[in-house]
Amino acid sequence: MSSIDRAHWLQVTRAAAAVASEFITAASHEREHLVWEEKSATDFVSRVDLGAEERIRAHFAAHAPDVRIVGEELGGGSTHEGLVAIVDPLDGTTNFLHGFPAYGVSICVALDGVPQAAVVHDVARGGVYHARRDGGAYVDDTPLRVSELSAPARALIGTGFPFKDVTRADEYLRMMRRLMPEVSGMRRAGSAALDLCDVARGRFDAFWELWLNPWDYAAGLLLVQEAGGVVTDLEGRDVSLDGGTIVASNGVLHEWFLERLNADNA
Repeated sequence: MSSIDRAHWLQVTRAAAAVASEFITAASHEREHLVWEEKSATDFVSRVDLGAEERIRAHFAAHAPDVRIVGEELGGGSTHEGLVAIVDPLDGTTNFLHGFPAYGVSICVALDGVPQAAVVHDVARGGVYHARRDGGAYVDDTPLRVSELSAPARALIGTGFPFKDVTRADEYLRMMRRLMPEVSGMRRAGSAALDLCDVARGRFDAFWELWLNPWDYAAGLLLVQEAGGVVTDLEGRDVSLDGGTIVASNGVLHEWFLERLNADNA
């Protein structure tokens, strides 16, 4: 693996995300006319999600045809075998449909399950987050670095509700109740990709969600790691690109964070 490969993949990924972002921005001006289609009772998709993914696929086909695409809306097979771009064309669809400004485009190029290049394009608020393995993480041209905060009482924690699987709501609420008296605040904005970017840039000191699909976190995983942070599952193991629980932090708080999340099992 050469740095040249990663640089090329990152260049293609940034351009593909920009094409999708332009399409989403244009569509936002006619948001009130969009048709909401249900993937489940609380999960929606629109022609904007599909159109953004189609444009990303077309860009990769033209500029990096050796990269297989796995997208949230159009599928594509395994996320951990071979050279693959893991794509969430519109992370935060419900936010987008309501005009709530927390949604973006998330793309990660991985080789045999290891993220190599990643981009998260903050469509609503601006800013392009990007990272290469062993090459650092940036927002636009500014290097990213996780926070150095070590006192839980001062920590700001990001999270995501288990809205797709409410059978885990009690488990989640127990975690939340344990954390609330011990930290300075908790936030749920509705885009895991952008939440992980906020860990990478030090806005959040930690983040967790009980279940995410690989396209929700693949790009954010590399961004946090390259910004000096730590991402594991709930047991403290390395995260695969198969989906599951995500626990991210600035590293300093990680042991404490895992202990509090798992206190029911102690």
